[in-house]
Amino acid sequence: MSPALLYAIDALAVAVLTFALYFPRHRRRDLVVAYLGVNVGVLAVATVLAQSSVGAGLGLGLFGVLSIIRLRSNELTQHEVAYYFAALALGLLGGLGASVGWLAVAGMGLILLVMAVADHPRLFARHRNATIVVDRAHAEEDALVAHLEGLLGARVHGVTVLKLDLANDTTVVDVRYRVGSRGTTAAHGTAAPAAAAPSPALETAR
Repeated sequence: MSPALLYAIDALAVAVLTFALYFPRHRRRDLVVAYLGVNVGVLAVATVLAQSSVGAGLGLGLFGVLSIIRLRSNELTQHEVAYYFAALALGLLGGLGASVGWLAVAGMGLILLVMAVADHPRLFARHRNATIVVDRAHAEEDALVAHLEGLLGARVHGVTVLKLDLANDTTVVDVRYRVGSRGTTAAHGTAAPAAAAPSPALETAR
């Protein structure tokens, strides 16, 4: 396959990844720049490496080095990390895939398909996670789960206590729950009215 055609396909693929999948769903402009810049940069370097006998091995090393540098420089959510690796992979396939031709194009298509399906808003739409500060120290996990279910009006599937502060009577927890599925609230007698789903940001709850 002509390298120029593969570059054009990579440009189309990263445009779909960024402008059709990522931005309409997450609306973070700075990462649009990051994904496009990373893809083009990796494509350019991979193209040069493809002309040498160590192109493939060095390309994979570049993949790892760039990933470490980028992921250490700023905190990203898990879905943003997935898009970041997708942009990197598209660039590598575009730069190093001329020798395998349509197999590289198929790899690009597979990446886009997986991202489109796995990050679809309707996939596990009711399942959420949040870090919550509860202004009560709960040493007993069952009581903590019952309290959170009454607060959220949701079924709690998992709780990880991040900090138990007995002096200030607070508990910081990471909660995995499903909205629209009211949990049991034995500690409260009856379930509390359903609350609006909290933001993934740090919250204070009672």
